[in-house]
Amino acid sequence: MHASLPDFDMPNEEQVHLAAESFRLLSDPTRIKILWALLQGESSVACLAELADAAPAAVSQHLAKLRLAGLVKGRREGTFVYYTAADEHVRRLLSQGLYHADHIDRDLPSSPAPEGKATA
Repeated sequence: MHASLPDFDMPNEEQVHLAAESFRLLSDPTRIKILWALLQGESSVACLAELADAAPAAVSQHLAKLRLAGLVKGRREGTFVYYTAADEHVRRLLSQGLYHADHIDRDLPSSPAPEGKATA
């Protein structure tokens, strides 16, 4: 049936695996807070811990996992590391997720999320 659809396309196994891994990493509320803060600009572990209301050690562990997944980047300056979101894809992914959550929460109709906005 699907083969008869002219524009039908399935992602390959590696794409599916990497996307699932990214979604798995985004399934933690603290990680979402950290990423959203990083989308506002570069930040240190201490600042992110305050913004996410989490212990610095926990934030550091979250950042290590997000960095390995390619969702954040770090820049070392002396003994400090400053983090940023990896790219515009992270902004769109997180914006869409938060926009969708806002619409579910408020029972709003679906429509495309504005770029870089979490809520309607």
